[in-house]
Formats: sequence, C-alpha cells, structure tokens
Amino acid sequence: MFWRENTMGVYRLDKKNEIALSLATDAADAQMVSRMRLVLAVSGLLAIFIDPSGLSGVDRSTWLIFSGYVFHCIVLYIFALLNKSFSQSKLIHWMDVCWYALIVLFTGGISSFFSLFFFFAILTASFRWGFEEGARITIASAVLLAACGLTLEAQQDLPRLLLRTTFLLTFGYMSARWGESKLELKRRIALLRDVSRLSNPRFGVDHTITSVLKKTLVFFRGNSCILVTLDKDSATYSLRTIKEGDAEQSINAVEVRAEAASRLMVFSQDQIVAYSRPIGPAMFVLGGSQVYESASGKWTNREEQASQNMAELLETDSFISVPLSLRKGNGRIYVISRKNRFNKADALFLSHVAEQAFPVLDNIELLDRMASEAVSQERKKIALDIHDTAIQPYIGLKMGLSALRHKAAPDNPLIDDLDKLISMAAQVIGDLRRYAGTFKTASGKTEPIFLAILRQQAAQVREFYGIDIAVSMEGELNVSDRLTAEVLQVVREGLSNICKHTDAQRGLVKLQCADGWLKIQIENEGIGTQSIDFMPRSITERASALGGTAQVKQGVGGGTAVLIEIPV
Repeated sequence: MFWRENTMGVYRLDKKNEIALSLATDAADAQMVSRMRLVLAVSGLLAIFIDPSGLSGVDRSTWLIFSGYVFHCIVLYIFALLNKSFSQSKLIHWMDVCWYALIVLFTGGISSFFSLFFFFAILTASFRWGFEEGARITIASAVLLAACGLTLEAQQDLPRLLLRTTFLLTFGYMSARWGESKLELKRRIALLRDVSRLSNPRFGVDHTITSVLKKTLVFFRGNSCILVTLDKDSATYSLRTIKEGDAEQSINAVEVRAEAASRLMVFSQDQIVAYSRPIGPAMFVLGGSQVYESASGKWTNREEQASQNMAELLETDSFISVPLSLRKGNGRIYVISRKNRFNKADALFLSHVAEQAFPVLDNIELLDRMASEAVSQERKKIALDIHDTAIQPYIGLKMGLSALRHKAAPDNPLIDDLDKLISMAAQVIGDLRRYAGTFKTASGKTEPIFLAILRQQAAQVREFYGIDIAVSMEGELNVSDRLTAEVLQVVREGLSNICKHTDAQRGLVKLQCADGWLKIQIENEGIGTQSIDFMPRSITERASALGGTAQVKQGVGGGTAVLIEIPV
C-alpha cells in the first residue's frame, strides 16, 4: 500500500495565525494608502475644474495629466482591494513621484501648490519601508522639484526654490527617521513576543536557550552571541556560542574553567555596556565605552580600558553586554558585531530581552526537572509492568515452544519453523529486557549510538520481514535527548508502515541536519502495483507536535517517500 501523493503535513497553528495577521495588516495598509491616493488625485482634478484661473498654464495637457493620474489611482485601488502583490510594491512610490513631477511642471513649477503632493509619497515610503526607501524618495522629490523650478523660472525665483527644496529635504528626513523607528518598534515587539514564549517540552531548555540566542543575534545583525553563566551550587561556569551562518551548532552548553570565564565576567552585575571602537581622537563622540549603572540610573564613560580589553579578547570593533540574574546563579550575554556599531539604545533593549526571556527559561528548567523526576518514578513502574505483563508471557511462550520442539520427531517438517519462532521469541525477550533496563536507569543523555540503534532496527526488519533497509545520516545530529527519542519513534513508525502496508523488498532511511532543520526521508521501492491511498496519521501528528511538517511524494521508479522536516 502506498501513501497519498502530495499529502501535506500540518503547520503549527500559532505560526499560521502570525503569518495571516501580518499579511492582513499589510493588505489593510495598502488599501488605506490607495484610498488616500485616490482622494488626493480626485481633489486635484476638482481643484483645476472649479477654479482653473487660480493656476497658471492650465491647458489640455494639464487636464490629460490629471485625468491619467486619477485613472492610475483607480487601478491601484482596485489592485489593493483584490490583494494583488503589485499593490504593495515599492515601484508605486516611484510612480507617484514621477506623476507629481509632471503635475508640478504643468501647473506653474515651484509656485504650484501641487508640490505638496510630494509629501504623500515621502510619508508612505518612509512608514512602510523605513529610512532608506524614505530617504531615496525624499532626494528624488527634491531633485525633481528643483528641476521643475529651474526649467520654468530659470534664475527669477531662486530664494523660493531654495527654501521649498530645503523644507522638502528636512521634512523627508524627519519622516524617514520616524518611519524607521516605527518599523524598529515592530521588530522589537516581535522579538520580545518570540523570546517570551514557552518552548516545546519535547525540545527541552537547551533548545530554548539556543533559540533565544539565535533570534537575538539575527535581530541585532551581529556576528556572534555569547552566553556565559555561573552555577552557584556547583561553582561551575558554562559557555554557549552562536555564530552567524553556522548551521552546525550544538545546543548544549560547554563547561569552561573559572579562569577563562572570569575574563568574560569582568563587568559587575549592575552594568550594561555598549562599546564601539573610536574612529578618531574624538573618543566620546565617535566611539568608546558607554556604561549604564542601574544603581545611579545614568550612563557614564567608565570601564574604558576594560571595554577595550574585552573588544580585543572578542576580536571585534563593537559589542553590547548585559548581565543576567538567574535562579541558581548569574551570567552575562554578549552580542558582537564587526560590521555594525552598537549604541546605548541597543544595549538597553538587549537588557529588556534578557529580563523578558531568562526568567521564563528558569521556569522551564524548573518544570523540566520536576517532570524528569516524575518521569523517573514512572519509568521504574513501567519497567516492572513490562517485566510482569510482557516479558514473563514471552518467556512462557518460549518455554512452550521449546517443549513442543522436543516432542516433535526428527523428521517433522515443522522443526525449522519452530526453531525460527523460538529464536524470534528469545530476541524479543532480550529487546524487552534492554528496553525495561533503559526505563529503569532513566538514561537522560543523547544516545551516541543513535545511528547504531537505527541499523539494529533495520537488521530486525531484514531478519523478520526480509526487507533490506539502508540507513544513512548526513551531518552531526545536535539535538536533545527528547527530540532524539521522538525521531526514533518517527523512523520506527515509518519502517512499520513499510513492513505492514507494502510488498517492497528494499527501503531507505536518510537523516540530514542542516540549516536549522532536521530532515528525515523514509522511502520504499516501487513494485509496479497501483498505489492505494493511505494517510500516515501518526507520523504527521508527531511532526506537527514538534513544529514541523510531513509530506508524501512519489519516488523514482514508482516508490513512495515520506519527507519529514523538524526545526532544531
């Protein structure tokens, strides 16, 4: 039996809601801007219709330009109502600027009050796309306005031309800055929302900490992020390092010596530090160390030498660092950049991120430990139950088969089958005993023989069902023990489906961990029979619970491949 082609896995519901909300917000903004653009165009057309004498140079060309712009605005408004992607394009702002330049040119040049239309393009570009786009539109508007003025009036009204162009540049710069601050505020709110969420309990606290560090690094556009912590109970230091573009990163902390960690803990626990290497002798204007002390609530220029030494240690030109107050100790987080220059606002926001995220991580760790203790007790109970309700019956079955084997005559044709059943029963008993032992000892480490376990499972499938399963893994599997257990269950379910629902003689299990995703491919060969629709519900539900997806595709030669992707 084959699985249904193009069956898609289920995405996490909260992720769907976030994407839908973002798209709805962008569409609503595009409709509002298109509506206001149309109102502006119609009002301009009405102005020259009601009082054409108030404008100089109104002729047939002027009517044609205004009518064309109104038609242009109507088309854009229809596109916005239909949620067409073009209605949210940057090209629209540039088209507006060109239209406004034509309108100003044909209605009197620098003296035309239609020059105010340029402000509409500047505002929409700034508040939708940020400083860079707003600055481009501002410069283009000022250049076109000056060109229109010089074309029509030559040297006659240079003071007015200079004043209006300067005012346009000033207003545009302020609008671009305010628009950038709006977008930055939205990014900050999104980051605080992301880092304050509880992690998937299957991933564990290590995965959550790594995720917080990665999101922080991406937000600040840094090169690396370092977290050093001190456990007061054991007096041990641990270090985590996240680097830009490094997909093969371990989620586990590395224990470091106190001498090495103390160099990263040189700042006191009440100091927030922002450092940028000075560009010139004006140290306090173009760079240097800025330290915020929570006791005084003021920024100072202290710790200059300590900040310089830290920059040399981290091999960077700019960094920000904030302290962490943890339930079992303290620590400090560093964000390092070699291409951006951090400022005091960046350091303060990093402190807000730390205050928002790490108390939640403490709660996760506490709940995780309580759950682990409860699981340990439950494991012991399950181990006893397995021994009493599963192993003992298999032992009785093996003894009965052995007795039946001894009763059979040497020439009995069922002797080979009985020997095979006895061997299978003995192997199942051994597996159950190892399984019960694993439960009883409550092994909590990531299994270093993960690939060996899969190959052992493939060997059992080959022995019991005659199906040859090839197992391969690309890259290092840097995931927690809980996620490893979930992956094993997904693979076992896939192999079970191949054995029970297909007549294939060969299969493939391939694992790949890269670019923040764990990809699992479970494939069986095609045998030339017509596929039967089948929904791998268990695999899909497990992948969805882990925040991933599962899909089924038709493989080469008519085979079937189940592709599972899980974020790590």
